[in-house]
Amino acid sequence: MNLVFFIGILVLSRLLTYLSEIVFVVLVSIFVTILINKYRTLRNVLEEKNNALKIIEHQNAMLEQREKDITDSLIYAQRIQEARLPSEEYFKKHFPSSFIFFKPKDIVSGDFYWIGEKNEWIYVVAADCTGHGVSGALISMIGIEIIEKAINEYNIEMPSKILSYLNESLEKTFNREKSYGEAIMDGMDIGLCAINKKEKKVIYSGAYFPMYIIRDNSLTQIKGDKIIIGMNPDRVPYTDHEIDIKSNDILYMFSDGYADQFGGSDNRKFMYRRFRYLLINIHKFNAEDQKSILEENFANWMGENPQVDDIMVLGFKSF
Repeated sequence: MNLVFFIGILVLSRLLTYLSEIVFVVLVSIFVTILINKYRTLRNVLEEKNNALKIIEHQNAMLEQREKDITDSLIYAQRIQEARLPSEEYFKKHFPSSFIFFKPKDIVSGDFYWIGEKNEWIYVVAADCTGHGVSGALISMIGIEIIEKAINEYNIEMPSKILSYLNESLEKTFNREKSYGEAIMDGMDIGLCAINKKEKKVIYSGAYFPMYIIRDNSLTQIKGDKIIIGMNPDRVPYTDHEIDIKSNDILYMFSDGYADQFGGSDNRKFMYRRFRYLLINIHKFNAEDQKSILEENFANWMGENPQVDDIMVLGFKSF
């Protein structure tokens, strides 16, 4: 009896050992299977992430190349625009005591200036086209062409008549309905000054743009009409202002970019009042120093703020 019991215990023990081995093998198999599945899943995830990363890298490379192409195109457009704008050296041939502070917000500018001569008149133009950057620059190129044609081909002498011709020409240029039925509403603010050195006379006409004349430490503002060029379908005439000038008079023409720049301790606009005060305080310096002061003051005022608009200030003694 004891022998049978002992044999039974031995058989049961071996059976349990065998079953334990089977269970162990099964558990190990299950564990290995789970690990393999997790590895495959992780590998698939990594492969998907790697593929996604390659796609992103490819897209980034395409975007960088596209941005470079756009920048290169803008730089080329800048060269074309600069070629159409008179140089400061050319400006000084007509007005030796003069400066041009010109600082586009972007690579190309919606502000433009121009100088030309016809008979006994020297014409100086300062203008601010709708927008800045590419759209403004395109309009500025059109504006220069129209002004040159008005003076040199059609022999229009009076500043107000030149502005009227410019207005009509811009309206014709942009009076095309697009496929979606919206007209292009673009134009410009402008100041146009005609100087006759022999007669010591200035005739000024402006569309929103004023002109400043400083004489004997006193600033006089010659206001422009509040009628935008290119948006005057009723052909309202512009006004000519005739001024007798003296040898020490200094004339300033400018866009609104300087006065509209945010900055200072309160992060507010510079404003025209502060701009006029600045000009009165610097007008007795030579032209180069005036330009340097305007540039330095603008940079200090702007600080870390972005430039909000194109900047243009012309200053000159008429004779």
